[in-house]
Amino acid sequence: MSDRSTTTTTGKEAFHQLIAGLTAEIAGKPLDGALDHWLNAHHGAGSTSFEQLRQACIGGVAEGWLCEREGGGIRYGRVFKAEDALHRFSVDVVDMQDIAGPHHTHPNGEIDLIMPLDGAAATFDGRPAGWCVYGPGTAHRPTVAQGRALVLYLLPEGQIKFTV
Repeated sequence: MSDRSTTTTTGKEAFHQLIAGLTAEIAGKPLDGALDHWLNAHHGAGSTSFEQLRQACIGGVAEGWLCEREGGGIRYGRVFKAEDALHRFSVDVVDMQDIAGPHHTHPNGEIDLIMPLDGAAATFDGRPAGWCVYGPGTAHRPTVAQGRALVLYLLPEGQIKFTV
């Protein structure tokens, strides 16, 4: 039997726990406008959960386990593959500043958490800090404008299809 007082949780493990708690709340819900509204009402900008996720993402970038890749002026990375503990959502985080990313489709939908950085009023696809939900079959060219933002992506079953 181990002594829990000597066990430490890494930033990545704590982040996994935060995401698992969130995905438990949204598992099985349709990815639609109602979920968008619910996420912003319960976990939106200014909430404790939003700030916890934001700080975890900022810490993960600083520690090097988030946004560890770079391409086309965007730092990005998949931190967790879709797994049962995360209710079959994968987790990606991107760091973007005044740039449009590659066009892609969401076979099962996409849930985004927009976290402006450096006091910027950055938007993601025209949306301010908070959540943005895209339904199954939607597509976009993810765009951060008016500054820099981290964007967390939850993808059901990790499904995303980049177009050329």
